[in-house]
Amino acid sequence: MTLAAGTHLGRYEILAPIGEGGMGCSRRAIRGSMGVHMKFMRLLMFGTVMLMANGAGAQNSVKPFHLDEATISDVHAAYKSGALTSVRLVQAYLERIRACDQAGPKLNVVIFLNPRALEEAAALDEHFRRTGKFVGPLHGIPVLLKDNVNTNDMPTTGGSLSLAGYTPVTDAAITQKLRSAGAIILAKVNLHEFAIWGETVSSIQGQTLNPYDLTRTPGGSSGGTGAGVAANFAIAGIGTDTVNSIRSPASANSIVGIRPTLGLVSRAGIIPYSFTQDAAGPLARNVADAAKMLNVLVGYDPNDPATAWSVGNTEEDYTRFLKANGVQGKRIGVLRSFFGIAPIDDEVNVIASQAVEDLKRSGATVVELNTPGLDSGKLSSDISVHLYEFKPAINAYLAAGNAPVKSLAEIISSGKFHPNIGDNITKAQGLEMDDSYRLRLQKRSELQQRVIKIMADERLDAIMFPHQKRLVVPIGETQVERNGALGSVTGFPSIVVPGGFSSPTPTATLGVPVGIEFLGRPWSEKLLVEIGYGYEQATKHRRPPPTIPPLLAALYPTR
Repeated sequence: MTLAAGTHLGRYEILAPIGEGGMGCSRRAIRGSMGVHMKFMRLLMFGTVMLMANGAGAQNSVKPFHLDEATISDVHAAYKSGALTSVRLVQAYLERIRACDQAGPKLNVVIFLNPRALEEAAALDEHFRRTGKFVGPLHGIPVLLKDNVNTNDMPTTGGSLSLAGYTPVTDAAITQKLRSAGAIILAKVNLHEFAIWGETVSSIQGQTLNPYDLTRTPGGSSGGTGAGVAANFAIAGIGTDTVNSIRSPASANSIVGIRPTLGLVSRAGIIPYSFTQDAAGPLARNVADAAKMLNVLVGYDPNDPATAWSVGNTEEDYTRFLKANGVQGKRIGVLRSFFGIAPIDDEVNVIASQAVEDLKRSGATVVELNTPGLDSGKLSSDISVHLYEFKPAINAYLAAGNAPVKSLAEIISSGKFHPNIGDNITKAQGLEMDDSYRLRLQKRSELQQRVIKIMADERLDAIMFPHQKRLVVPIGETQVERNGALGSVTGFPSIVVPGGFSSPTPTATLGVPVGIEFLGRPWSEKLLVEIGYGYEQATKHRRPPPTIPPLLAALYPTR
């Protein structure tokens, strides 16, 4: 069975297989998509024939391209050598999604497949064949887009049935940047509904699973991107982060996530949560690919005034800081108050303590920080303004578009949302930007000053801590003891890099991933890339998930 592109994969939407009697495919969907589906079928059939025809003859003479864990550099080298085309790569990823998203481990990542993905890939192949040049730095790179990022040719739902079928008129700023760079938006993927919490469950798609332990969540709210990138559904992806939401799935899925300085990357065209704290950034399987994604995303956008602060503070190429000895000579503060103290935290503490030793071994000067009262839980509960800003932020977004609902009040009245966000959205509806809100903003300013003073007093290049004090929670439980609020409340940048795995269990044969977070001063992404890459290269903790079968692991060249 091969899934038709442009169909929803969630349990609340249509499943449209090709060649199995149209199971689950509505007449309305068929009428609206017949032309696209037929074109898609022809492209798929061509790609499959090419795989079969070229595989036998080429295996003995030319090295195959391996899909699993492929990097941007791997793909571009294969394009240049003629060993791979964009069409064949996209088809391979579609086959991986078919085998693992609603079958096999049933990760439940994809909300909507791009109906034009193969057509876009064919156009890129033709451009390269004709000119010998790539259209941009992400030429032919399939990426996953969190489904709160606007796409003018695909629905953008925020994971909510209240926005089912809503297609914005324009792309988000970062969607435009990705496409201009040559990226192929392969799919829109699941998130915790409206990015409100951290388990990645939504009314439009249900629960996404962690590919390292199918009994656990993938973190969130960008857990669809995190699980999909970890499971090799694409090369890289986009997440958004209001409190923990890029770095939580990075930690939980043994991948890299960058939350940039507030204002480095435009939020225009993203379903908002908090004007003060929202950020968008890359998720990838390695620091190099995350840096290449970041290169494309940064820059001033008049539609997001916060990005005016980035002028003069961006780097033309963050990959210049991919230094294998990037940790050497750095002063890194260890934030012990962000380590857990309960027995349930022991597994993470073992990994984080080893990370400290690895930093020392790699040439860092490690500084133990004395930070009484700096508690990650209180940062979220007492200082973060996300719930106060959700109502005005989403009301402004909905009023500006042609969405089926026009306000948070209408979302609540519709009842078309997952029950687990009910308390939060009801509370947000009742909050105003009053004195308690303004007090939080004052505390935020004081926190920013405190953190920057710590870094100045100790002459630190970065502060490190485990992103989560305990392992990512089992499905059905609420995410707890995450440390991402320090970066999101201050607006300072941070990067999460794989730190290792907990002890293996029957449901997690490799163990459960744990990420190490490095937080820096504003606009210090280049330094975080340097430290993150140095730590990554010294430790090599990334492992692909054991639940994913080696489907189409090798693609053989066309010549």
